[in-house]
Amino acid sequence: MSKIRIFSYLPNPRVWKSLITAKLAGVKIEVIGDKPKELSKWLWDFDARLISDEEKLELDSFKRKGKRGFEGHLYKTDSFIKEHPFGTVPAAFVGDERMGVFESNSILRAVARQSKDSSLYGGKNISLQSRIDSFLDVNLVFSREFQVYLLEMDDVLNSTYKRMKEAYEFYLNGVEEALSVSNFIVGNELTIADISFVCELSQFLREGHYVEALKKVDLVPISHSFQTDYPLCFSHLKTLSKKKEFSEIMGSYLDWYKM
Repeated sequence: MSKIRIFSYLPNPRVWKSLITAKLAGVKIEVIGDKPKELSKWLWDFDARLISDEEKLELDSFKRKGKRGFEGHLYKTDSFIKEHPFGTVPAAFVGDERMGVFESNSILRAVARQSKDSSLYGGKNISLQSRIDSFLDVNLVFSREFQVYLLEMDDVLNSTYKRMKEAYEFYLNGVEEALSVSNFIVGNELTIADISFVCELSQFLREGHYVEALKKVDLVPISHSFQTDYPLCFSHLKTLSKKKEFSEIMGSYLDWYKM
């Protein structure tokens, strides 16, 4: 039995981080879930499952108002909320005690720690682990901003666009600088900082699908000159996304983008 089970909407690039890490590290994890609009038909729990309309009446005490991208009501057990007090997905359950771990980068770390060879998370070098954490924290700020940005794309505000542009430049400037002195983001070996970078940036680049929506408010995609402004970041994304362990999980997600 897997030591880590993840419940989420699918497909989810934030879950891909854990799946790629698991594949590279030889760690077994379970991922269950459904399309975002279908999760209102699921019981959110360690043993998450589809529920019928009849069952919803019996589970009325678990009915909670949807938030952060989910409309209507969701059905979350008390034990789910105990382990996941913020009530979000992806939601991981780790270890024999089924402890709740939330936020995709934290779940990513949990998977890496399960590996017998923990080099993806700095091995036994706690200083290196802390440096990896630093990049993951900045990555999280970037991902928080673009989550709001992409959700509001049909009616994007100038203030949201400005905040997103600042977060994009801050994150990629730092990664570009790091890649100018080493082969990977943290040193000369692949770590979970690189894995998170690939998955989050790939998701952000979806803004390229909204050229017309941005044009209506006299804006252009923030990443329109990504390849020339951040050549090292672009090359790193291209190289890693084509690696077998990445491409088997990401599939055709980036095929539309000129790599």
